[in-house]
Amino acid sequence: MDHQAKYSIGIDLGTTHCALSWVDKAASDGEKVVQGVLDIPQLTGPASVEAKPLLPSFLYLPHESELTAVDMALPWGAQQDFVVGEMARTRGAATPIRLVSSAKSWLCHPGVDRRSPLLPADAPPEVHRVSPLTASIRYLSHLRWAWEQAHPEAPFDAQDITVTIPASFDPAARELTAEACKAAGFHNLTLLEEPQAALYSWIQASGGDWRKQVSNGDVILVVDVGGGTTDLSLIAVLEKDGNLALQRVAVGEHILLGGDNMDLALAYGVARKLAQEGRQLDAWQTRALAHGCRAAKEQLLADESLQAVPVVVPSRGSRLIGGSIRTEVTRAEVLAMLVEGFFPKVAVSDKPLTRARGALTQLGLPYAQDAAVTRHLAAFLSRQAGATEQIEGLQGTQPADASFLHPTAILFNGGVLKAAQIEQRILEVVNGWLVAEGAQPARLLEGANLDLAVARGAAYYGHVRQGRGVRIRGGTAQSNYVGVESNMPAIPGMEPPISALCLAPFGMEEGTEVALDAQEFGLVVGEPVRLRFFGSSVRRSDAVGTMLDFWGPEELVELQEIEAHLPAEGRASGEVVPVTLHARVTDIGTLELNAVPVGGSERWKVEFDVRAEPTAADAEPAAY
Repeated sequence: MDHQAKYSIGIDLGTTHCALSWVDKAASDGEKVVQGVLDIPQLTGPASVEAKPLLPSFLYLPHESELTAVDMALPWGAQQDFVVGEMARTRGAATPIRLVSSAKSWLCHPGVDRRSPLLPADAPPEVHRVSPLTASIRYLSHLRWAWEQAHPEAPFDAQDITVTIPASFDPAARELTAEACKAAGFHNLTLLEEPQAALYSWIQASGGDWRKQVSNGDVILVVDVGGGTTDLSLIAVLEKDGNLALQRVAVGEHILLGGDNMDLALAYGVARKLAQEGRQLDAWQTRALAHGCRAAKEQLLADESLQAVPVVVPSRGSRLIGGSIRTEVTRAEVLAMLVEGFFPKVAVSDKPLTRARGALTQLGLPYAQDAAVTRHLAAFLSRQAGATEQIEGLQGTQPADASFLHPTAILFNGGVLKAAQIEQRILEVVNGWLVAEGAQPARLLEGANLDLAVARGAAYYGHVRQGRGVRIRGGTAQSNYVGVESNMPAIPGMEPPISALCLAPFGMEEGTEVALDAQEFGLVVGEPVRLRFFGSSVRRSDAVGTMLDFWGPEELVELQEIEAHLPAEGRASGEVVPVTLHARVTDIGTLELNAVPVGGSERWKVEFDVRAEPTAADAEPAAY
């Protein structure tokens, strides 16, 4: 990383909003930090540019006769035939077939080619489509240009940049995010998990007082409910050499459940209400209604004095007498739907339901089948019941008979949690579980700015990672495994059993590399070879080279396939070359796999296959 950088820049690349924060490194010292948030110039209407702290993560693809070049002009003079930000969001709400939204959710969707033009997902043939990767590059490029405009004296390329990702992103989604950043011209890049960024922001905002609010042995549960994902992390407070230190204990599975689902659920609720009044909406209008409901939800949650917000559903041409349909979303409807629908009171032993929810699968994304965030939280804490026993300094801090890991403090993050009622419900549910097992209730860590915490925490992290403040020790969020087929004779109707070989253990630190010299693979030269790839958020003690012959359905989850393609240079095509695998966690936090021929020095990068659907992406992994 460039130590000459004047600023540490933190970027929250969110599902519904992006934000950019900065720390002036020269003016900051220890916990006295000079920090700000960039107001991002963006189109708010044709030929109208305003600077706002949040850049909505929406991309509008106008009809060629809809807007002129002047209508879409930006201060930095970029010529473009698309609109990003506030105007994209408002215009797209009325014409959803031309609106790209939730690009981040598509970027981590294993069932599609994320480099191919597939958004907007249900656009008619005449609409030019873009890939989830391209949409992400456009948001990141906009942020870079906005920075250059505001700070001509500090070129973006020369600053330290930290971009955040959900903790539960798999290696392929992390790799694609890094690819988008590099394509947008980001040089000194690091990736940071969003729950960690939220905690860094809380530490920085406390001005040193955080040490009075937590103590040795505390386990902080970070609940981050954003626009696209529910991200759960556990971070422990330890004492090292007389100082408090932080260490990530666990992260949850990737749960595609957030504000997007809530907007859809609200839209279906309003559509049912309209249908009872004899006004039937088609799928296109329901999509437009979801965007209207999102705006209404955000207004109602931000202003407690509002009781209802009008929503207009556009008509489809002149056939609808009376034009657009007007209705309203009330505060009571939003709270009933959000609190009872998404945060119901459940027991800690309740498991997420796996019945399909028709209303939430319209967009083609693999949304969580159970909309109850509280059930996902129960499953996460139950799965991590013994996790602290494997961490030095935490042994014996949890009751031996605990049925779930007992958090002692909770930090909230994500725009959905702006609603005090939702915060209260989560606290009430978690503390109900704790009291039932004779534990103290968890305390709330206050003072988080839910919209800007992730960007601010990322900028602060870029500052402290050079030894200027407290660091959260983390490493890889999961243990990673490659599938190895057994060399048994063919039996009709039976696949050869598969074992899982540990490639990169849980907590492997950035910048480290391991070699699996004991296990040789035969790879065919000159043609792609696919390997199955697994991850585990519960198996912490597997070392590199550990071979698993059996595992339970909760222990390993099948991830993206990985693809090895060895060039045939100097060898006969089709020849089988013995190789060993090397795993490296890069400095920016991505996992890199290399195949090294036995006795040779060449290295071939093994790619995550982001084009093919995994063999069992949505199925439970079998216990072999």
